[in-house]
Amino acid sequence: MNAPATPSAHDGTTRAAGEWTWFAPGDGTEGRPRERDDGDGPGAPPGGRETGREAGREHERPAEADPAPSDAARPEPLPAPPVPLPGAAAPAAAPAPSPSPDAVLVRRTLAEMEPVADKATSYFYALLFVRHPALRDLFPAAMDVQRDRLFKALLTAAEHADDTATLTAYLSRLGRGHRKYGTLPAHYPAVGECLIGALTRYAPDSWSEAAEAAWVRVYTAISQIMIDAAAEDEQRAPAWWHAEIVSHERRTRSVAVLTLRPDQPYPFLAGQYASVETPWWPRVWRHYSFSSAPREDGLLSFHVKAVPAGWVSNALVHRARPGDVVRLGPPAGSMTVDHGTDDGMLCLGGGTGIAPIKALVEDVVRHGRRRPVDVFYGARYDDDLYDIDTLLRLQKAHRWLCVRPVVSDGPTRGLSGQLPAVVRKYGPWHAYDAYLSGPPEMIRSSVDTLVGIGIPSHRIRHDELDEPAMRGR
Repeated sequence: MNAPATPSAHDGTTRAAGEWTWFAPGDGTEGRPRERDDGDGPGAPPGGRETGREAGREHERPAEADPAPSDAARPEPLPAPPVPLPGAAAPAAAPAPSPSPDAVLVRRTLAEMEPVADKATSYFYALLFVRHPALRDLFPAAMDVQRDRLFKALLTAAEHADDTATLTAYLSRLGRGHRKYGTLPAHYPAVGECLIGALTRYAPDSWSEAAEAAWVRVYTAISQIMIDAAAEDEQRAPAWWHAEIVSHERRTRSVAVLTLRPDQPYPFLAGQYASVETPWWPRVWRHYSFSSAPREDGLLSFHVKAVPAGWVSNALVHRARPGDVVRLGPPAGSMTVDHGTDDGMLCLGGGTGIAPIKALVEDVVRHGRRRPVDVFYGARYDDDLYDIDTLLRLQKAHRWLCVRPVVSDGPTRGLSGQLPAVVRKYGPWHAYDAYLSGPPEMIRSSVDTLVGIGIPSHRIRHDELDEPAMRGR
């Protein structure tokens, strides 16, 4: 399930996976949410999965998890503990609440099943498609990532089984996102029946009547949250939007900027992303970040980088043309600007990850607030800085904006080095809010660097880092 962007954890990783789904048709991530060309998703060809998003890859957002057809809210990271004053006694840690009996039983079966999770999830889908063959059409052709995502979704839900607020937010977004796959309330009992069948087979030592009853209660609660969220969302928004490509501009051999006209108003915020499905790969969805703030003419734009074995990204870069129509899922992500403060903004964008960063800058311009905004635009080679001219024009028009291009390899007219190391040389940044978008490796190292130079982790925002190579493919 794809969770929206959230403040990062202290160790630079996030707690929840991207868009995981309990059963729904999987979307692979293709885009990143940034812009992204995510890697493999359920729609990627078998064996075509990459080991991770490479440094030059798009700033794709966490792609939608294959299996998970919806956007789920990410659990917020726990607040950092207060630092005791010198000489003061350290405050006693509050005892963690004991897990409920149902949570204990659910976690016990998952722990037993974890070593054979791949077999258990394959068995689950085999049961589902044999007993309910009509559901097979909801899923993409390739199911490898879908299998991985299901077990991770189970672990995430089990982890928060006793945290009603977090679980409800997470599952509500997932339920709304499932609408674009054609998921109906009648599908949930079939999924629950096959899930119990897989657990019975692959967790025999911890399985019992009590365990089964606990799973039925937990799954029933989960299903109802998702069903209710989908029903409520149906009253105010379509399950998907059709959007015509009105402009297709190749910036480099592998990067294209697409402008689309949705068939009806598409509400979103700068810094968010959308899942995209092309007519050439039905049921394969990838996430891409919007590369501009909302426009008066209603047009939307994305930066897409074609990546190896990327079904959606290659189709959008090399095959799509003006006049082609794609489908868009609802907007997702919370890496948005807080316009209630004049604190500075430190923005790091790597590769096509510069797309949502540019959207955030445009959003500040639109609100007319003069707050310092420093943008570090990273790429491997000078020629990969495909959108630098746009950012430099913005810098020329607004004195509060500073743009610094950073190139890791080869000659450059900008700064040389790895993005996090270059950022460390400037500042201080402790009074800034940080926004990061790009390959997961870049984000992780940047988070470590920023925390190390004094930026509190709750002021560092980025999209969820669920699985490598899961966006924008």
